[in-house]
Amino acid sequence: MDTRRLILVLIFTFSSFMLWENWQKHNQPTPVANANPATAAAAGAAPKPSASLQAGATTAAPTPAAVAPAGETFTVTTDLVKATLSTVGGDLVKLELLKYKEHDDKAKTFDLFDAKHQYVAQSGLIGEGLPTHRTLFKRLAGPTELADGANELKIRLEADAGNGIKATKVLTFKRGSYAVDVAWEVTNGSDKAIAPHAYFQLQRDDKAPAGETKMVSTFTGPAVYTEGDKYQKVEFSAVAENKAKFTKTADNGWLAMVQHYFVSAWVPKEKTQREFYMRKLDGSNVFQAGVIVPVGDVAAGGKADTSVTLFAGPQEQASLKNIAPGLDLVVDYGWLTVVAAPIFWLLEAIHKLVGNWGWAIVILTIGIKAVFYPLSAASYKSMAKMRTLSPRLMHLKERFGDDKQRLNQEMMKLYQTEKINPLGGCLPILVQIPVFIALYWVLLGAVEMRDAPWIGWITDLAAADPYYILPVIMIASMIIQTKLNPTPPDPIQAKVMMAMPFIFGIMFLWFPSGLVLYWVVNNVLSIAQQWQITKMIEAGGKAANDAKA
Repeated sequence: MDTRRLILVLIFTFSSFMLWENWQKHNQPTPVANANPATAAAAGAAPKPSASLQAGATTAAPTPAAVAPAGETFTVTTDLVKATLSTVGGDLVKLELLKYKEHDDKAKTFDLFDAKHQYVAQSGLIGEGLPTHRTLFKRLAGPTELADGANELKIRLEADAGNGIKATKVLTFKRGSYAVDVAWEVTNGSDKAIAPHAYFQLQRDDKAPAGETKMVSTFTGPAVYTEGDKYQKVEFSAVAENKAKFTKTADNGWLAMVQHYFVSAWVPKEKTQREFYMRKLDGSNVFQAGVIVPVGDVAAGGKADTSVTLFAGPQEQASLKNIAPGLDLVVDYGWLTVVAAPIFWLLEAIHKLVGNWGWAIVILTIGIKAVFYPLSAASYKSMAKMRTLSPRLMHLKERFGDDKQRLNQEMMKLYQTEKINPLGGCLPILVQIPVFIALYWVLLGAVEMRDAPWIGWITDLAAADPYYILPVIMIASMIIQTKLNPTPPDPIQAKVMMAMPFIFGIMFLWFPSGLVLYWVVNNVLSIAQQWQITKMIEAGGKAANDAKA
């Protein structure tokens, strides 16, 4: 296999991989949608902890689901978020991230929790008569906007169980953070001891967020992390079919709902026993994923509390690492994480120097190209030598075209005479493939690219080029590269090689402009290097021929 065939195979393999991945997602069984989303959202009763988590406690089963009571909503504002809470359950039903814009309408602030996807953060208590996420709470008086100079804002909601037990839900918003502490305070005014549990869950439908396409698609769904089993993604379809495999109990770890660029996650305190669960609400395409933790034994007249951190915001890796171990893994680079993580670190370091993610991509591409210069040079030298042999190879094809075995023998003799290894350009390209794919996932998954401008018409490196200028430049650069490569002796193969820039270029019309920018810069540098080496090889060959003459 010569270099041009290898390039063709690599392009075909990469394209096939992406098409196969998206075909699988497209053909996953889709649960039947419910015509009444409000009813579906209200249908989920409080979960029941397993016997292992109860540890002998007499926690009563939840009461059957009933129609949720009507409540009011109110807004809480900090420097980073604008959250809408409901007095029903104290649920967080809407969350605007003030520093991010909607994918399809840059005039609007991005909503992570929204009614469109029935995406909400819920919590409640498990025990006889205790309030759940469907209980009507009373909001206590207090500010709902983070004051200047204040570092946190507390929202308190109370519910009376009617049996002498009072439960208070406290949400603590913090300045400069997307993390919210959600606490339950239980006061036992009854005449007997209780052992309640608290559950914290995320509810969402199974639809991908705006911006996902058949060619650019990332994971959307729940995930669990523990020290023992690490990062475990779970497909919605597996949950619907009761085939989901993930760690159920542990004394560490977190549960998250992941989508492109953003994540919400419940993070209990370390060394606290916890149970993870996932379920699909009957008759809907709505799913719930959550974690149950024990509040503890509460004697008659006693008090107890528990709290869990809710992170809901962008997948900024530095921030995620500070929230919980392993939370940064939601920025999923797959099996190439070991290569992609250093690449992102370098990209971030360059951005700190230049202050622009577009120029950071350009500089990083130049740097990677410089590192692989010797390998690329070896590949281009091999192609340049093959290019000088093209006329002679065509002559051999004309003479022995009907005898494939004789043609191959004569071609090998020619390669040996000219001291050319037809596979000489393969290894350098193979070595660079993991780096290219890792960089692809870095640029595809980095939320830092979202709404990040480069120059002129490129105002969002995470969105496709609105005028298709970069894809057109990329197609032109690929055509030039094809012209610099040796002409295939097979006419059909030659036509395929000429068509490939257009086929590949059309795919890139919908790719994020940051990815296309990388490819364009890489192609331009490759053209310059290949042209220089080809010119040197051809000049050397001409000089040798003149000397022989």
